[in-house]
Amino acid sequence: MSAILIKNGWLGLEGQRDIRIRGTRIDAIGSLGPEPGDEVIDASDRVIYPGLVNTHHHLFQSILKGIAEGLDQGLGDWLQSVPYRHWPKFTPEMLYTAAKVGFSELLRSGCTTCADHHYLYHADSSPEMEAVLFQAAREVGIRYVLCRGGTTGKMTHKGMQKAGVEAETLEQYLTRTEAAANLYHQEGDDALSRVVVAPTTLVHSMPPAHMKEVAAFARGRGLRLHSHLLEVPFDDQVARERYGCSAVELASRCDWLGEDVWFAHLVNASPEDRRLLGETATGVSHCPISNARLGSGIAPVPEMAAAGMQVSIGVDGSGSAEGGSLIGELYSAWLLHRTRLGAEATSVAQVLKWGSEDGARLLGYPTLGRLEVGAPADLVIFDLDQPRYAGVWEQAQAPILCGEPASVERVMVAGRWSMVDGRMPGTDERQLAAQARATVSQLRALD
Repeated sequence: MSAILIKNGWLGLEGQRDIRIRGTRIDAIGSLGPEPGDEVIDASDRVIYPGLVNTHHHLFQSILKGIAEGLDQGLGDWLQSVPYRHWPKFTPEMLYTAAKVGFSELLRSGCTTCADHHYLYHADSSPEMEAVLFQAAREVGIRYVLCRGGTTGKMTHKGMQKAGVEAETLEQYLTRTEAAANLYHQEGDDALSRVVVAPTTLVHSMPPAHMKEVAAFARGRGLRLHSHLLEVPFDDQVARERYGCSAVELASRCDWLGEDVWFAHLVNASPEDRRLLGETATGVSHCPISNARLGSGIAPVPEMAAAGMQVSIGVDGSGSAEGGSLIGELYSAWLLHRTRLGAEATSVAQVLKWGSEDGARLLGYPTLGRLEVGAPADLVIFDLDQPRYAGVWEQAQAPILCGEPASVERVMVAGRWSMVDGRMPGTDERQLAAQARATVSQLRALD
């Protein structure tokens, strides 16, 4: 079997070494000579990171950026002005275009795995709205995890009530999620597609009895669990008013804590919340840019890690994190916690681990996100041969220290190049941009 030999690159934060890729996995690391048939890549003045792992995204929002009404709104009003206002108008073609745009942004920021919390589901949903997401992922060459959102019972958010969307029944939710898992969920550390059970918000999307049944269904199928929680204090307020307990205690009662569960945001997790979450090794997807953009606050992630929680990084939707960049999120995570806790609160090595190995493990990939022999061959090559990086003494840390604009030269997923010389093979990016502009015009016309 022929191989790809990458020579002279700075491997992660460890030092200059060569790396050989054979098939879908890393075959060797060290001082390596070419073998007959090898494709040799000279990575001089390059840094090679493990492929970054995005544990919370909303791909459909990639064509809902910078909507004027939502620019200066907090979460509740923003939901009404942006995603919930436009959700009912989406067609499969629109969603396909949004996904291609979102994936292109992620690849350009070094991301090789995307967990997409897709919640455009209602009583009359078509399975085509899932199919186009997996199609787009296959075409661009990225690992795709569908976090299957949705609501059962009454739509409680005022934005959804105004849109007149009818929720799924619990039976519809379970039957349709089962069908999606049968079609798309793959096991193993080389899985290119997976399905996660992910009601949209733990407190608001389902009554506790439904949440408990959904958790049992997921674990019976070996599927992981994900939802939004405590992005704003309203979640805790509603949980205490309706159920007489905190939102995290409600999660515990509904069997929604554990190593196979992670929540997006948790900005307002109290010390007691963090204790319960840490004791059960429940995970968090930290989305610093979106949380800042919406004025939600800064999630206490270093404290969560100290409590025993699994920490990962997410981009969230581009409707509230317009850059759509995972390396940008790592840069922000490195900086923001220093404003609260001092300069020793975070390190480049720590946030890189959160954004790669730890995120992969949270999604059920035990060896993904590492540059080591036997691991899946997902990696990103940053080109440092340009002025903005040239003055950085710690060259291996430069992609995170400098943030955006990232200079991603190549991206590999499962041993295949998904980006070469800063371009995606097989994708006409000008045509994609034209499609995105046309789709935005369609949505404006329907408003």
